[in-house]
Amino acid sequence: MSEMLRQWELSSKLNLQLVQGDITRQDVDVIVNAANERLQHGGGVAAAIARAGGPSIQVESNRWIEEHGPVGHANPAFTSGGHLPSQYVIHAVGPRWGSGNEDQKLQEAVQGSLRLADDLGLRSLALPAISTGIYGFPTKRAAKVILHAVESYASTHPRTKLTVIRIVLYGEAAAKAFTEIWDQIIS
Repeated sequence: MSEMLRQWELSSKLNLQLVQGDITRQDVDVIVNAANERLQHGGGVAAAIARAGGPSIQVESNRWIEEHGPVGHANPAFTSGGHLPSQYVIHAVGPRWGSGNEDQKLQEAVQGSLRLADDLGLRSLALPAISTGIYGFPTKRAAKVILHAVESYASTHPRTKLTVIRIVLYGEAAAKAFTEIWDQIIS
């Protein structure tokens, strides 16, 4: 079950949502996975997505790496959604805290995911709080970067096919942090 925390119309056709829930249960065209550059889905949200979606996600991820090499921040990979409600999974590589230029790398990961969803002709996307788990990115800071990245993408891509961008937060602490930043930036 998901709880709608906030909602904002970025334009007449694009709705930004803040939701607390399980990203693997979102009924959207694509979910974004917080991945590592080798697409090995062994921990955090990546492991949850791989478990819920089934083995095809890891098989397709391995094939992607064989064909394209490691995934960068600005150019995510994608696979089918396997057994998930979503048709696709976009595998975005967020930064590890302390790696340098973390804000820019996170912005690139978010905007690269939105661009790829557009390239695939998709209308709805759900993304997690990328890099805030085992990669250690401070949650409130990530909230600012992610919200600004989405807003910037929407303003610079007025012809986007996306109609729903949903930020899905797992757990009370992440929901509280994102809601606080949302209220500062958007309200």
